Amino acid sequence: MKEVKHIIEAYEKIDFSARKVVLATVVRVAGSSYRNPGARMLIMDNGQWVGSISGGCLEGDAMRKARQVMRSQQPVLVTYDTMDDDHNELRIGLGCNGVVDVLLEPVAAPGESHSLDHLRGLLTLSSLGVAALVYHSDDHHIIPGERLLLLNDEGLNADYCSAALTDIIGEDLPSILTSKKSATRSYPVEGGTLEVLFEVVEPSIEVLIFGAGADAQPVVNLAKSLGWRVTISDECIAHLAPVHFPMADQLVSCQRGFVNREITVSPYTAIVLMSHNYDYDLEVLKQIVKSEAPYIGILGPKKRADKLFAALEAANISLTEQDLQRIHSPIGLDIGAETADEIALSILSEVLAKFAGRSGGFLKYHKGPIHKRQGVDDQVFKQVYLHSEHDQQQIG
Repeated sequence: MKEVKHIIEAYEKIDFSARKVVLATVVRVAGSSYRNPGARMLIMDNGQWVGSISGGCLEGDAMRKARQVMRSQQPVLVTYDTMDDDHNELRIGLGCNGVVDVLLEPVAAPGESHSLDHLRGLLTLSSLGVAALVYHSDDHHIIPGERLLLLNDEGLNADYCSAALTDIIGEDLPSILTSKKSATRSYPVEGGTLEVLFEVVEPSIEVLIFGAGADAQPVVNLAKSLGWRVTISDECIAHLAPVHFPMADQLVSCQRGFVNREITVSPYTAIVLMSHNYDYDLEVLKQIVKSEAPYIGILGPKKRADKLFAALEAANISLTEQDLQRIHSPIGLDIGAETADEIALSILSEVLAKFAGRSGGFLKYHKGPIHKRQGVDDQVFKQVYLHSEHDQQQIG
């Protein structure tokens, strides 16, 4: 969501009476690619841009093609084949072994048709949502760039699409939401096919820190650099002076016995206990262990954690297997962290791995692709491209 936020911030500052703007969106990936579908880049006619669609290899060509879209004011779907170092058609010879489809669409001022108003809804998500984007259409009633949204359990938002699109894909959004997996789908329409990216979007992670000590400052700063929300709670109001945590979204002075009453926890909250006070941590843990938080990290050695768990049992609070899976103590990944900054990196790396459903190990030992891809697209990629490459090698 950090990228979307930066795009919206830049978008709202544009003088559309003097500037032309294009939004580039990765809509489909087969094989290897630096960015996933949904990656965005806002391109302005003065050469400035915000966001990215690759690691820097596609942006230059995308900006050149964006100028064509600015002139025509018509969306264009561009395919980048990074399979072959000798690929000349697009002059993109990267050997990355992937194919990337990017939709370039003209952007209008806020409040007008083809604006980026739909992106604001992604910034205020409180629950899982789906954003459907048309990137190819042979039906003249539906144009690339139309969007249908299902956000915050509010039902379908068809403000950015035609009734024809809602009729065709509207019933599919709830099932995509239930699956929690982004997907691309093709639909038969008059004149050919309709191709749609269904992007599953989640609220930003919120880090809730109990304990406003000096070692919490780098945790706050790093979390904010990732685009996450940060709340800090402490019993001592002096510890919560804004000068100590200028980047925090919220500072909450709360006594240990009233955490459940004063603080809201969601399935997107990562809780970090770093007060260095055993009794305080115990009282807070008694309450937050009953919350929906998928991650609870406790600073300190394993012996301290075992003592906390024993105290919970003595208080008739039994930890389930699920509780033990989401409680992390010692906190963080084993990266050899020593300083406060390094420990913050260790903690937030573990938080990211937890929410991404990854192990946090060395990628060199990871079998399979780095990014989770759509199975159908990857099967097509393997059949068409890799078999073709094999045939060429046999001929050679």
